[in-house]
Amino acid sequence: MIIGIPAEIKKDEYRVALLPVGAKLLIEDGHEVLIECGAGLGSGFSDSDYTAEGARCLDGPEEIYAGADMIVKVKEPQPSEIALMRPGQIIFCYFHFAGSRELTRRCLEKKITAVAYETLTDARGRLPLLTPMSEVAGKMSIQEGAKGLEKPMMGRGILLGGVAGVKPADVLVIGGGVVGTNAARTAAGLGANVVIMDINLDRLRYLDEIMPKNVTTLYCDPHAIERYAV
Repeated sequence: MIIGIPAEIKKDEYRVALLPVGAKLLIEDGHEVLIECGAGLGSGFSDSDYTAEGARCLDGPEEIYAGADMIVKVKEPQPSEIALMRPGQIIFCYFHFAGSRELTRRCLEKKITAVAYETLTDARGRLPLLTPMSEVAGKMSIQEGAKGLEKPMMGRGILLGGVAGVKPADVLVIGGGVVGTNAARTAAGLGANVVIMDINLDRLRYLDEIMPKNVTTLYCDPHAIERYAV
């Protein structure tokens, strides 16, 4: 199979869908790997890193889409990329079809085989490709929230972890799933007083066991939200 890796063109997306070692493993299995020149630069990989493993660098996405049986991307296809797709071509990436009727319609019209990262499950029913994205979202939420508390950002001038003689910030996390768990752990690690809420008591019991002492678990109901969110 010929596998193509185009450069990501969505705004502020710097990842690449395949590492050089991934190209090496695919080639060892008998596949051919085409990568768009410069596709790995945002992630710290040069074209020579890929060519050293046997991949071929091509100029522009047009050559990648025209020559590949399967396209491996990170983010959902943008309009200019959809225009390059061919019927029967396999597109492997995050699609998030539920969030875009237009994207769904256009992919159906193109008659591609769409394999969405966010829907793939392992033998235990887990989502191994979506979970890391949720982990990143949880950790980033605290990083961005802490930045938003700074006075230059029109915040209240609160340091998340406080300092000697100054109370740490109070952080409320609603939902104890993958995103919420990582958000609570990150905030707690920075020294904040954290409350995490959920409606699943079994999940709360689990979180109560694994979280540090500055994290409190509470059942989520309107009264609790009103009290801790104000």
